[in-house]
Amino acid sequence: MPPAPFIMACFDMDTETCPNFLHLEQTTPRKMEKKKIIIGTFVALILIGAACAGTVYYYLFAPQFHPKKTVYIYIDRDDTADSIYNKVEQQGHPRSFTGFRWMAQYKKYSENIHTGRYTIRPGENVYHVFSRLYRGYQEPTNLTVGSVRTLDRLARSVGKQLMIDSAEIAGLMNDSAFQQKLGYNKETLPCLFIPETYQVYWDMSAEEFFERMQKEHQKFWNQERLDKATAIGMTPTEVCTLASIVEEETNNTPEKPMVAGLYINRLHTGMPLQADPTIKFALQDFGLRRITNAHLAVESPYNTYLNTGLPPGPIRIPSPIGLDAVLNHTKHNYLYMCAKEDFSGTHNFASNYAEHMKNARKYWNALNERKIFK
Repeated sequence: MPPAPFIMACFDMDTETCPNFLHLEQTTPRKMEKKKIIIGTFVALILIGAACAGTVYYYLFAPQFHPKKTVYIYIDRDDTADSIYNKVEQQGHPRSFTGFRWMAQYKKYSENIHTGRYTIRPGENVYHVFSRLYRGYQEPTNLTVGSVRTLDRLARSVGKQLMIDSAEIAGLMNDSAFQQKLGYNKETLPCLFIPETYQVYWDMSAEEFFERMQKEHQKFWNQERLDKATAIGMTPTEVCTLASIVEEETNNTPEKPMVAGLYINRLHTGMPLQADPTIKFALQDFGLRRITNAHLAVESPYNTYLNTGLPPGPIRIPSPIGLDAVLNHTKHNYLYMCAKEDFSGTHNFASNYAEHMKNARKYWNALNERKIFK
């Protein structure tokens, strides 16, 4: 800025004599206008940025999903991006689905779909839900392996609980090379399975299912159980086979060690097991309540009236309780048993045949009274 005396002197001169004053007079308004434009632009940018940030926050980070409770989205091999959108919208009840579609388009989700079981919790935002699906961070599910009578039933049960089809499981079950790889054959394969509820991933493959069953089998058959099996002269597969008969013979848990002890006594003395459940299995008629002489004549390696020793394999998949009942069987001198006449599901035990026949007549009379002839 010119010194004050110079400015004052210029008041007595024309503009040509004082060019500096003219310059000040002309440029000051321009600078002020430019400053206003800069400030206005800066404020506008801040407002636009805030609006954009607010929009992004609302669509991606604000709570958008409002199911009444935690829900699960199941994505299988046939799903597309559109079908997944429908599942997420129908079950997640989002306030707005715009942010999900933004992220799906930006991340090219249609090219990176992961199968599995995914969680949507009340109050979750789009970012968390989409990231879970995009990265394949799925939630484990409970798989219940039941104590069922046939492998076909097991395959159907597992197929209903997991993404894999029951036909895939049955295909491996019936593959002799695969059975041999696992260390079993068609008759003994049920011994692989330990009935229990396991946490697994819903989209596990059939091969992964069998690998998991192998691990659980090895975990169950620890050294303590192996030593007990050796002490009674049995392999784990033989224990499994006997346990399956015990569990078909009685549903009464406290009685199972008694029944197991009776069959072990018979095995050690060379007597046929004469177990009625093996006849039902041979006939594949599990509803039989009265075993006749005609039934006992069925030609089958599972007929323990005609064949001594254990049958070729288990007649069901025994539970851990049944397996432990054999390993921890009750030591006694009983060789015979007959269902009680009160139909309680328990048995009368006898150490000789004469006593056994008395018990048998009681049961037969009870069947006749109820007109049960088959």
